[in-house]
Amino acid sequence: MKLVVQVKLLPSPGQASALEATLRACNRAAAYASQVAFAKELKDRNGLQREVYTDLKATFGLSAQPVVRVVKKVVDAYAVLKANLQAGNLGPPTAKRYRKAVGTPIAFRPEAAQPFDDRCLSWQYDARTVSIWTIDGRMKGIRFACSPDQLKTLVAHRKGESDLVRRGGTWFLIATCDIPDPEVYGADRLDRSRPGHREPGHHQ
Repeated sequence: MKLVVQVKLLPSPGQASALEATLRACNRAAAYASQVAFAKELKDRNGLQREVYTDLKATFGLSAQPVVRVVKKVVDAYAVLKANLQAGNLGPPTAKRYRKAVGTPIAFRPEAAQPFDDRCLSWQYDARTVSIWTIDGRMKGIRFACSPDQLKTLVAHRKGESDLVRRGGTWFLIATCDIPDPEVYGADRLDRSRPGHREPGHHQ
């Protein structure tokens, strides 16, 4: 079972500036990759990555792993659009919303969320800090705040990507946690647990 935990980042002014520049660079790169994907009909991850990898590094200042995350973000966005079109969520093909969606590349806001994996982001739970890649280099010691229960969940179950988000001038990390599914008891086992249940052949 997937669960997300949102923690508030408490960056210094210098750290916040680096985070903002990084988020904007990643979304400029995503917008460029989206235009290439649209123009060349490259909606698969490997094909798009081969096409834009060098440009994203050279033009937007991204290192290798952030490039991979940007490409995945673009491919996922087109997959969501395709699903919405097929489900009829944008109306019939003649609808204005439908025609606009299929007629232009997907756009990315300058401060849209950006995913980071464990090669770009590490957590120091005891210190309540994170270390994250930025276009200014690795930024260490960024403090975060969360409840004791959230911290416990992060330590035990955090796995995969975490999204860097800025809302209303406040920074957040939204971490994915993989929680084991609760054990499902079979009907027979549930029956055995009921008061008064007797095994077959059992006599008082």
